[in-house]
Parts: sequence; structure tokens; C-alpha cells
Amino acid sequence: MAHVLIVEARFYAHLNDLLLAGTRAAIEAAGHSHETVTVPGALEIPAAVALASESDRFDAYVGLGVVIRGETYHFEIVAGESARGLMALAMDGLAIGNGILTVENEAQALERADPARKDKGGEAAKAALAMLALRERWG
Repeated sequence: MAHVLIVEARFYAHLNDLLLAGTRAAIEAAGHSHETVTVPGALEIPAAVALASESDRFDAYVGLGVVIRGETYHFEIVAGESARGLMALAMDGLAIGNGILTVENEAQALERADPARKDKGGEAAKAALAMLALRERWG
């Protein structure tokens, strides 16, 4: 049984509740356990994963958050750098699922976050578990 850390940026609580529901359901359906930690924003998700990875308590990680485009360039920075940070950790051998939604508006976020629709939280959990299986296979 794997133990998965869910790291969430809870800027949009109602959307994160949906992402979390899908993530937890996927992890539990696969027979694994999980913990959740909250960070201030999407940019802090990779740092929290990196810190947690030093503890050897977790087998896989899922980053969750919602970044909605605004009127400034900040959206591009947050979207790109959070994804880059998670990818760098994955390239170092961590099993990570990226469930950080980067969308134009709340309607797009709702469609993607809802477990009854696109279930991107559940997909991120499944991706983390798939990468964990590959690491175990080749490790």
C-alpha cells in the first residue's frame, strides 16, 4: 500500500473541494492511503513536495490548485513555474500527479474539477500512482 501526499493551494476553496474529492476517491479506490497539506498558493506546491520528499514518509504526490487567468501577466508566471517545479521533481524520480488547473474562467475550472465531469483531481492521482508503479517496476 502506498501513502500519497496531496498538496493543495486552497485559493478557491469551492473548486479545491471538488479536486480533493476526486483525488481522494481515486487514491482510496486503488487501495492506498493519503494525507493532505495546504499551502498558500500554486507556486508553493513544488516546494512543499520537495520538503515532504526529504521525510521518506510518502510514496507519491499530487499537487492540486486552480489558477484563473486575470488581467496581468501573473497567470503565466504561476501556471508555468508551478508546472516547471513539479516537472523538475518528477525528473528527479518523484512520482507526481499535476492537478493544478490553469483556466480562463471559473466555468472552465468547475468543469475540470468536478469528479462527475472531467475529474482532473482523480486523473492527477491516477497519474501519480502510474508513475509510482513505473518507478517500482524499474527501481
